[in-house]
Amino acid sequence: MRIPIWLVVVVALVTMGLVLVVGQALLQPDLPLITDAGFTLDTITPNADGSDDITTFQYSLSRNARVSLQFEAENNTIFTFRQDEARIPDDYAVNFSGVVDGYTLPDESISGQVLRRLIPDGRYTWRLTATDAQNGEIDERSGSLTIQDGDSPLPFITVFSISPDIFTPNQDGISDRAEINVYLEKGADLQVYLLGADNQKIYVAPRQEGRRPGEAGRHLFDYEGGVDLGADPPLDGVYTVIAHAQDDVGQVIEQTAELTIQNGGKPQAEIVPQSVGVDVVFAMQPYEDRFFSSAGQLGELIAPPDDAADLTRTAVTIPVGDMLVFKLTVENYGNVPIRTSGPPPGTVYQQDQRAATLDSFDESGAWRVALDCTTAESDYPWRWAVGSADDLYEEVNPNDGKTYQYLPAGARVVVWGAVRMTEIEARNPQNCWAGLIHEDVEISIRNNNVGQREVELVDTAAGNP
Repeated sequence: MRIPIWLVVVVALVTMGLVLVVGQALLQPDLPLITDAGFTLDTITPNADGSDDITTFQYSLSRNARVSLQFEAENNTIFTFRQDEARIPDDYAVNFSGVVDGYTLPDESISGQVLRRLIPDGRYTWRLTATDAQNGEIDERSGSLTIQDGDSPLPFITVFSISPDIFTPNQDGISDRAEINVYLEKGADLQVYLLGADNQKIYVAPRQEGRRPGEAGRHLFDYEGGVDLGADPPLDGVYTVIAHAQDDVGQVIEQTAELTIQNGGKPQAEIVPQSVGVDVVFAMQPYEDRFFSSAGQLGELIAPPDDAADLTRTAVTIPVGDMLVFKLTVENYGNVPIRTSGPPPGTVYQQDQRAATLDSFDESGAWRVALDCTTAESDYPWRWAVGSADDLYEEVNPNDGKTYQYLPAGARVVVWGAVRMTEIEARNPQNCWAGLIHEDVEISIRNNNVGQREVELVDTAAGNP
């Protein structure tokens, strides 16, 4: 009887497998879970002097296991370096400087969390314990290690404060920045960061003044949400701020606090460019005494110009003593309100007046529409609020009790005003133009020198036409 060829092949393969299994068992009998373990030095002096600061712990595993490495002091205190960590069969080596998982001694009261700390000087019994991942078999190796001359003082953070703890990074000049104050008792690498979404670390830059990085003493961190660099700040919400200090030995302490971000965002506004006609309407209007304003009394407000002829780009001729009137549109196209300050649209300036003479001083972070002319003694001397009272809303700042005005995000408003032109300057005619100023921050290119127009003054009293 002839045996089928396929059966012969199957039998041959099974036989070969059995031979390989038996041969493997004979050549490599069952190995212990831990095949080797030990330190390269049995005495170290972890003080960051560059001599015997570290030793290397080497070990080998024959199978998948969970591994722990602990140190037992002569008083039976246990310190942990690795705890129940998964490992595959392999050879391992890790540097050890005497720094283990954070701990506190019974008589200590430490502000903050100790994450990593040097074990005290002394003689220790180390134990490497491995648990087989499949059958739970436990294997252990042990030995001794001595710590001498350790630099044990922790990098204590004795001061950690944030002011204000609620801030609004939107460049409105009010609570735009948070100052973080940290005091280190010992020189250490100091990092300060916010925990963002998915625990992303948002680092805060230290101020480069006084103390050098890594020195003991007071360190200041200035946080504005990235807005001053053109970035969007983190989303509004409550954030954990962490001060993380690590000394040269590797000891780590952290302090935490909370910081709330509100109304955060990069402010964006512009003088709206027109598709047809001029971006800034300029016109002449006769002056009347009822428009006169001073610091103590605001005069009547003029109405915005509405003559269609003013939408042309022709030059403007003004008799001395009458008014150069303007009108333009501003849009807050950003996602945060913009703060503004007076005087209101429709206010009339005398040529030699400034906003301060009308009791409307420049305010850092405020947006205002302004006029400038070639012969003006200062940049944009005449300024108006971005919007009338009906366009704005008011908000009281709890820190100073003052009331501030804001143009809502997405709002579009018309702003107008006038300057009574009373002096013929050496350059006549001259050019005049408008701008949208973010005071003490910037005048962006798109909002600078908008709608430039030639303006000529004529002295009718002297017989000029």
